[in-house]
Amino acid sequence: MAFHIDFDRRQVTCPAGETCRGWHGPCPTSSPTPAPLIVARFTKSQCRPCPVRTRCTTTTDSAPAVGFPPRELRDLQLRVRAEQQTPEPQARYAVRSGVEGAINEFAHGQGMRRCRHRGQQKAHLQHVFTAIAANIERLSRRPPTGEAPPSRPPTAFQNFLDQHGIPRPRSWWSARD
Repeated sequence: MAFHIDFDRRQVTCPAGETCRGWHGPCPTSSPTPAPLIVARFTKSQCRPCPVRTRCTTTTDSAPAVGFPPRELRDLQLRVRAEQQTPEPQARYAVRSGVEGAINEFAHGQGMRRCRHRGQQKAHLQHVFTAIAANIERLSRRPPTGEAPPSRPPTAFQNFLDQHGIPRPRSWWSARD
């Protein structure tokens, strides 16, 4: 559901064509990222009889509100999101996801959340030995030369998609609008 934001008239229009009754901000937020936020409020009388209300908001008892960043930040968000759909950032993300997978393996599979020893030299030694152990473990899982590697078992989410006949895209990046 897309709301139309008119910064010049300080107005937000919902998908059903109703315009907001209040525009407040930009106000500081209490979120970890201190970006200012503009809040546009609609009245209960505008939203209660609306047939598409369930697609706009989940609030049942209070008047709905839409929060969004100021124009400069919103324009930057839209531009960056559009740039992320090009092949170059997708290739960078593919590398990043591989690195994040390795870090996750070390943190959870190898117990690297905490060092077992004090001192930088001992910690470095622990990291080196853990990396060697992880590489040996990976090599032991490889099939003998000439055989195709076994496919990974599907995740619970992939099983759900298969059970309901929902096609699985090869990359979720390409599936986004």
